[in-house]
Amino acid sequence: MLSTWLTRTLNLRAPIIGAPMANRSGGRLARAVTSGGGLGMIGAGSAATPAWLRENAARASTPDDATQGDAGDGERFGVGLMTWSIDRDRTLFDAVLAERPAVVSLSFGDPAPYVDDVHDAGALVMSQVNTPADLRLAEDAGVDFVVAQGTDAGGHTGVIGTLPLLQQVLDRASIPVLAAGGIATGRGLAAVLAAGAEGAVVGTALLGSPEADIPDGLRERLFAAEAEETVYTRAFDTAMGTPWPHRWGGRAIHNRFIDEWDGRLDELAHDGHAGDLVRAANRAGNPDAAGLYAGQGVGMLSDGAPAADVVARMATDAEALLGRRF
Repeated sequence: MLSTWLTRTLNLRAPIIGAPMANRSGGRLARAVTSGGGLGMIGAGSAATPAWLRENAARASTPDDATQGDAGDGERFGVGLMTWSIDRDRTLFDAVLAERPAVVSLSFGDPAPYVDDVHDAGALVMSQVNTPADLRLAEDAGVDFVVAQGTDAGGHTGVIGTLPLLQQVLDRASIPVLAAGGIATGRGLAAVLAAGAEGAVVGTALLGSPEADIPDGLRERLFAAEAEETVYTRAFDTAMGTPWPHRWGGRAIHNRFIDEWDGRLDELAHDGHAGDLVRAANRAGNPDAAGLYAGQGVGMLSDGAPAADVVARMATDAEALLGRRF
């Protein structure tokens, strides 16, 4: 069994955290990841409500027919929040703490105003960082560990590749470091562990699993996609009026909507119908207009295995590779 700071601190069987993907990683996926030996996280987007959070926290801590694991696994889950969003309204943040998660992710902004409250609630604070400057901000805030999230990752991210960023963060960090971005198999997990990371945050590799909250049409598109079909764009945020800070775009699978609008964002911001089109496509699973965020690991999605199996297989394969080569 792989042993790292992450597995020892959180009593995990695999050094893997499920990425907190807004609108995709709800309670069922979080529960399944934890059942596979990692730590599952609920992705609480800017539109999430306290009622939604409570419902998904209950799912994360209660076994169902789709997830099997040790009896105590269900007590452990995490929640991911966008710091810029809770800066505007901390209602959701307070609701998260009431559910007593093991880890709270405070990313995309300065976590300092919230770290003490998370610690007082008995949870660890994780922050994704996209530059060395982000690392300094997180360390100064007193977070417990950081995730070097490269632009290979799906969803909102920075512009530095995972491996160059990870090397810089590992060289400069005084706290434990995990890696995220393009890690979709045991080979990827072995690579970042060999570099010195304490584990990996995995998102795209779990999107094909039945526990992910994703319409069938979008799941089918994921299986057909190759890594080179992902693009870094602000088109979907612009269309829906989501107030993401400009420095963070999102990596998504290329489609007709991006073709039409990616070079016309000023015009898109004033289009009264584009946001409704994207929302409808997201609900219906129409890949031509939906914002299907996925990272460059999408080309390694080969089946719709349960998330617990994906996590366990990654850890087993990484252990075999590390044992063979070191």
